[in-house]
Amino acid sequence: MENRLKPMDAEQLREYGHKMVDFIADYYKTIENFPVLSQVEPGYLRNLLPDSAPNQPDSFQHVLDDIQAKILPGVTHWQSPNYFAYYPSNSSVAGFVGEMLSAGLNIVGFSWIASPAATELEMIVLDWLAKMLKLPEDFLSAGRGGGVIQGTASEAVLVVLLAARDKVLRRVGKDALEKLVVYASDQTHSSLQKACQMAGIHPENCRLLKATSSTNYALSPEFLSETISQDLTIGLIPFFLCATVGTTSSTAVDPLLSLGKIAKSNGMWFHVDAAYAGSACVCPEFRHYMDGVEVADSFNMNAHKWFLTNFDCSALWVKDRSALVQALSTNPEYLKNKITETMDGITTVWLGKPAMLYKKSYQVGQTF
Repeated sequence: MENRLKPMDAEQLREYGHKMVDFIADYYKTIENFPVLSQVEPGYLRNLLPDSAPNQPDSFQHVLDDIQAKILPGVTHWQSPNYFAYYPSNSSVAGFVGEMLSAGLNIVGFSWIASPAATELEMIVLDWLAKMLKLPEDFLSAGRGGGVIQGTASEAVLVVLLAARDKVLRRVGKDALEKLVVYASDQTHSSLQKACQMAGIHPENCRLLKATSSTNYALSPEFLSETISQDLTIGLIPFFLCATVGTTSSTAVDPLLSLGKIAKSNGMWFHVDAAYAGSACVCPEFRHYMDGVEVADSFNMNAHKWFLTNFDCSALWVKDRSALVQALSTNPEYLKNKITETMDGITTVWLGKPAMLYKKSYQVGQTF
């Protein structure tokens, strides 16, 4: 029993690691031969696997054989060059080699001291990416803003919605929650509605304004202004506007500058969701789709769309990180340490991000 349960040693890791790399390389070499959409019927796998976990370990080769025979038929091949659903294939050799290193180091980066390189590398790389996107300097970590990796754009919009909610409630009083109103077009990703539900915003106060072909399915500034005026008249509090650069249904782009001015004149948080098309804006010929981002409070794009980065890696930038810190931070005894206590308050918490903010360290070896 003792021999059977011995953990893998360094040499076995080297041997099996080579086999796994060969398996993945062979998969990519032949990926075009698979039907993109899985051809199995629902419940197919239960008939192929035992009812309970095995009592004895299996050979590594047998595991690979099982994957080939039982798992791959149930895979929809997102990385196939013939895949055209949802959004573009998102991986690369550099991406999954980076995943190997990240998994091997297995850093749990809930505070700066837990692994200084993980936190600092994340900040530096997001500054690089912000500069590639030509984001305003307000979004860089050298000032009051900065970037932080989320898992998905759904998490990003929830994080900034919570920050915006708490910011306005500190001003108008916590009992005003039922009066808070969120605005976006009806083309906005459904994650905004979910974020509203989690943040306690009343469903009837999530205004998804109809966008039509007359505006190429972008949100109309005139319609937005009219709706906000109506809400103000009945005593509601507009506090959050979400614009989109590249909607899921049609890749529509909202007029950021016009919408941002309306948000600012009404004291609202202005978030730009560029999860889908933001990657393309690195290219100079597409950067104009982000014109107006200078008036935004936060900006999000998915590196796992078009940037050859493994899912999930969603980049979020804010102009004022203190809003996120105040809304989401805790400071239990097990997160305290002498190093971060010597820093200023905002930097301390940003470098020692709580688990809700800090999703994973940047995968060294990935390229943009």
